Amino acid sequence: MDLADAPEEAEFRARLREWLAKALPTLPAKPSPEDWPARRAYDLGWQRMLYDAGYAHVHWDAPPGVRLIFLEETEKAGAPYVGANFVGLLHAGPTVAAEGTDAQRARWLPPILRGEEVWCQGFSEPGAGSDLASLRTRAWRDADHYVVSGSKIWTSHAEVADWCELLVRTDPRAPRHRGITWLAMPMDAPGVTVRPLRTLAGSAEFAEVFLDEVRVPVAHRVGEENDGWRVTMVTLSFERGTAFVGEVVACRRVLGELAGEARRNGRWDDPALRRRLGRLNAEFRALWRLTQWNVSEAQATGGVPGVRGSVFKLRYSHARQELYDAAADVLGDGALDLDRPWVLDRLSSLSYTIAAGTSQVQRNIVGERILGLPKER
Repeated sequence: MDLADAPEEAEFRARLREWLAKALPTLPAKPSPEDWPARRAYDLGWQRMLYDAGYAHVHWDAPPGVRLIFLEETEKAGAPYVGANFVGLLHAGPTVAAEGTDAQRARWLPPILRGEEVWCQGFSEPGAGSDLASLRTRAWRDADHYVVSGSKIWTSHAEVADWCELLVRTDPRAPRHRGITWLAMPMDAPGVTVRPLRTLAGSAEFAEVFLDEVRVPVAHRVGEENDGWRVTMVTLSFERGTAFVGEVVACRRVLGELAGEARRNGRWDDPALRRRLGRLNAEFRALWRLTQWNVSEAQATGGVPGVRGSVFKLRYSHARQELYDAAADVLGDGALDLDRPWVLDRLSSLSYTIAAGTSQVQRNIVGERILGLPKER
């Protein structure tokens, strides 16, 4: 396999580097991690800059090589991550693009790309986390609206979101995977209450959301009624298969910084640590190759990532935890200082084996859908 840039990719890489060198110094100071309204404004401002420069489309309809170059170069340059745009840009938007009507695509996709609207994810519930199909939030038809009541938890960016990708149960008598519907709910609708949740790392990017007879237009349903589980699998394919790819580049950068810090503070003399960092280097190089495969496969199969995204998500979430455990070894006593680099990242890494489907769920998917093993009874 020839992994060198094609001529048009090399031209794109050079042009992007030049633009980043000019654009990044003009950004305002990054706001506090605890100030989500300010972070929303910052993240939307960056997305608007990308849109004006002609790079906003890269996540959705660029060739795979161009997309990966974009992720590499923006991370290497220290550009902002998608932040509050994560849900809309990396899985709600792609789901609408793949499953929505022409009217839905025209309404929701341009504002995401222009940095005008933020989406949150309303999937998990207090009693439906890993077992998502057991969700109990109800929606019943009333003329041209659904009336929704229930609650969601771990709702990403709900505090600052304009829209929510929401899973509801529209047929409680149907088998649990067949009575679910995917809705786009406006967060300013009457009956929506948001209660932020503070994480171990001190931020509040998640929230509880309470829904009290919220009216959502039937026109905001993506896919058919009671076909939401299939649409959800499309959403989760994006979330597991391609949404984390930029973070692999970030982890490779962090690994290099850890090696540099270990050389400065004397920890490099420990052969066990050197072996650990070397193995992680090989691991992240392999994950990057898997990323290239998954993105290319998605492009070849209509834009929706395949089940191999679960292989990536399973291994990446554990490798990320191992990376920041190694960071603690490099820092020594400094690993308890929240003001030191990588310490908060280590705390947040603990969630990665749960977020977007637990490791146990991913192992079941790999075993059943890739290896052909029998389903558990």
